[in-house]
Amino acid sequence: MATKIRLQRRGRKSYAFYSIVIADARAPRDGKFTEKIGTFNPNTNPATVDLNFERALYWVEAGAQPTDTVRNILSGEGVYLMKHLRGGVKKGAFDEAAAQKKFDAWKADKQKGLDKVREDEVKAKKEAAAQELAQEKKLNEEMAKKVAEKKAAAEAAKAEEEAAKAAAEAETEAPAEA
Repeated sequence: MATKIRLQRRGRKSYAFYSIVIADARAPRDGKFTEKIGTFNPNTNPATVDLNFERALYWVEAGAQPTDTVRNILSGEGVYLMKHLRGGVKKGAFDEAAAQKKFDAWKADKQKGLDKVREDEVKAKKEAAAQELAQEKKLNEEMAKKVAEKKAAAEAAKAEEEAAKAAAEAETEAPAEA
């Protein structure tokens, strides 16, 4: 039986979510599978992968052929690195502890990169929000200035009108006295 490691589509329309499964190569994409070893969510930044590392490593060592996308996912999670390191242990190039140490160092470096991506995204969101807030404050100040000018013009017109009324009353009183 030719065994494949592939993605099985889940989720709703325009929001794909995948299960990483072990299936017979002849089975349909979303059909029968042997084992589910993880999930893949490409909708987050960076993409979220939840993988049963030991089972994925077992199946890769057993000869299951991954699709191109799954091979990239497994590579990113370190399954192929661990397979390579285990091969070195079997050949006697180094011992199990050294292999685990190399893998842990690689995993820590990878985690630092992912953390940096997340921090950059959060920083970009904060900067965008601050810029949007600054633009909104600028617009509010402009609106307040226009309203103040309008009120000042209305006050001036009202004062002018009152002055004109007072002048008219003064003129009507002056000829009446004369």
